[in-house]
Amino acid sequence: MRLGLTLGYSGARVNFPIDLVQRAERLGYDSVWTAEAYGSDAMTPLAWIAAQTSRIRLGTGIAQLAGRTPAMCAMQAMTIDALAGGGRMIVGLGVSGPQIVEGWYGQPWGRPYWRVRDYVEIMRKIFRREAPVSHDGREISLPYAGEGALGLGKSLQSILHPSSDIPIVLGSGSDSMLRLCGEICDGVLPLRFIPREMPRFRVAIEEGFARAGNGKSWAGFSFEPMVSVAITDDVAATLRTMKPSIALYVGGMGHPTLNFHKRAMEQQGYGDAAAKIEELFRAGRKQEAADAVPDEFVDEQALVGTPERTRQRYHPWAESGATGLHIATSQPAALELMAELAGTRAA
Repeated sequence: MRLGLTLGYSGARVNFPIDLVQRAERLGYDSVWTAEAYGSDAMTPLAWIAAQTSRIRLGTGIAQLAGRTPAMCAMQAMTIDALAGGGRMIVGLGVSGPQIVEGWYGQPWGRPYWRVRDYVEIMRKIFRREAPVSHDGREISLPYAGEGALGLGKSLQSILHPSSDIPIVLGSGSDSMLRLCGEICDGVLPLRFIPREMPRFRVAIEEGFARAGNGKSWAGFSFEPMVSVAITDDVAATLRTMKPSIALYVGGMGHPTLNFHKRAMEQQGYGDAAAKIEELFRAGRKQEAADAVPDEFVDEQALVGTPERTRQRYHPWAESGATGLHIATSQPAALELMAELAGTRAA
C-alpha cells in the first residue's frame, strides 16, 4: 500500500509543515499532496517542498481547472518536475464548483465533463511533444478562434522537454467523471471515499477502461483515497473537531442545486443529515450544523482512536482495492503508525 501525505492548502498565512513532509519521506511515504481553493495555490508549495526533499513524489490534490489554462498547467508541472530531478511530479486535476469557478476565477462553469476531457488531452499533447499543439474541443480549442480572436493564433510546441512521463489523475466521485477518469487518466483521487463504496467506483472506472479500447486495466492505474488519521484516547472529542470542516463543505461549499460534497454524503446513506446540515449552515447556524454531522459519518471516513483501534479499522481500507492512501494528519505518531500498517520502510 503506497502512502501519501495530504497537506491541503494553507490558511491565512502560508505555513506548510516541512518537518512533517521530511519525516514522511524518511518513513517511506510515496507522495505529498497540496491543494487550492481561493487562497494559497497548489503548484508553488511543491517547488518549495521539492527543494527540501530528495525522493518523495509531488502531487496536486487538486489543481483547479479554472485556475490556469491546460498549457500553463502543463508548463508548471514540467518545470516543477525538472527542478525536482524528474519522475516526481503528479498532476491531480479537478473542476471545483461553480461558486469558485464563476465567483473567484471569473470563468464560465460550462460543461465540466467536456472541459476535463479537452484539458487532459491538451496536456497530453504538450507532454508528448510530437507536434505543435492544436486541439478542436467542445470546451477548449487551440489555437483559440472564438469571440475576440484576431485569427493570428499559431500552434506551438513546448520549448521545455519533459524530463519524465508525468501522470495525470482526476479528483472525482460522480459516475460520469469516474468513467472519464478510467478512460483518459492515470488514476483517481476519489471524493470522500469509504471502503464499502468501492463496488460503485470499480464499476464506473472499469467502464472507462472499456471505452479506452487499448487494453487499459487496473494495472498501472492508481486509486488513492484520503483518510484523516488521529491517534487519541478520546474518540468522541476528536470526531467533534472534524465536524466543522465537514459542515462547511456539505453546507457551504456549493450551491443548493449543485454541491458535490453534499451529494457524496447522500450517496453514502446520510441524506437526511446532509439536508439538515445544509439548512443550518445556510441559516448562519454553523455550530449547530457541525453538531448535526453524525459521529458514524465522520468515523467511517477517518481512522481515529488508539493505535489498537486504528489497526483494527485499517483492514477495510487495506482490503478495499485502493492502491494507496493519502493521510491527513499533523501527528508524527500517526505518520509512523500508518507507515507500520502499510509496510513502508521504518525511519
